[in-house]
Amino acid sequence: MPVAVPQLGSYQYVAETKENLDWADLVTVDLSLYNTPEGKKQLAQTLIDAVREKGFFYVKNFGISQESVDRQFALGKQYYELPLEEKSKYIPEGLDQGKFNGYVPAGRRILDPVTNLRDHVEVYNIPKFNGFFPQQHPAVLNDNLKEIEEFARSLHTEVLDPLFVLLAIALELPEDYFTKIHKYEVKSEDHLRYMKYSKYTPEENAKMENWVPGHTDLGSFTLLFRQPVAALQIRYHANNEWKWVKPQDGTLTVNACDALQFLTGNYVKSTIHRVTTPPKDQQHVDRLGLLYFSRPHNDVTLATIKDSPVLQREGYTQNQFEASGNDVPTMEEWTFAKQKWQRSKGYRENVEHRTATILPGFREQIYA
Repeated sequence: MPVAVPQLGSYQYVAETKENLDWADLVTVDLSLYNTPEGKKQLAQTLIDAVREKGFFYVKNFGISQESVDRQFALGKQYYELPLEEKSKYIPEGLDQGKFNGYVPAGRRILDPVTNLRDHVEVYNIPKFNGFFPQQHPAVLNDNLKEIEEFARSLHTEVLDPLFVLLAIALELPEDYFTKIHKYEVKSEDHLRYMKYSKYTPEENAKMENWVPGHTDLGSFTLLFRQPVAALQIRYHANNEWKWVKPQDGTLTVNACDALQFLTGNYVKSTIHRVTTPPKDQQHVDRLGLLYFSRPHNDVTLATIKDSPVLQREGYTQNQFEASGNDVPTMEEWTFAKQKWQRSKGYRENVEHRTATILPGFREQIYA
């Protein structure tokens, strides 16, 4: 029997928490200032300070309507209302080997070995619409695929390209240095993600420290759209303190990731973050996320950039692979090595797994 497809309606966000949490003090990159040389220079300094000191920052005035964002949340909500049997048709072949486009079901990680409590995290990843990634989708998404494509492409032109230009300016590189290795038309493992954290019982929440332990993302920038269930925490680079990330109206929350850290010899720092148990007044609701993961082209070698006067002056001339004398991976090699580690059943189940060597020269670590 075919699955009935409901009409796409508006998305109703849950109420924000009333608890007084220890919120992170994050800067905002206001892209309305982007179109003047003075504005670009100011924003470049704001951006580089953010990715070196705190890791996360907000972006506002990025030219994508709230209505478009709301419709993507509505699509995600309707996707997750499908029966598990239907969603499971889209599990990627080779999930345990690091494949990730399509549906990743919940329950692959053991959060409490004593009671065998497993994670409640579901993921649906949609790759770039550039001809390299043929993918079947359920009707609720397939019927709206043109809109999804337009939304994903707009994230490149309206958000990512400006951020890459600002990063290049901050490193005294040609403005197109990073945009040239992040072209939408070229094969890379970027993806749009609908992500659902289904609620736990109060008893289950009491048995675990975090829904998702501290980790870094593997690409360039991660874009996170505002959703009001407080659970995201970041660890400040400067003092290792954990802070809550507050949802801000009309903004994206952005963090730098592993590939930029490798390319800048650790000058740009990959942001350590986790998803923890929400405050008690929000533990009764599910948490739906809308994200975009940006990554360099698959054939980009993740060696430290030699052309940046900033990196040369500051002495950031080697990343982990170069310092250890091991081969420097391409972005494709790094992506699937880390994804294989992440997607393995039993992920983060034990210390041995959480501190595994991803590739020669890079060992994961536990972020307390």
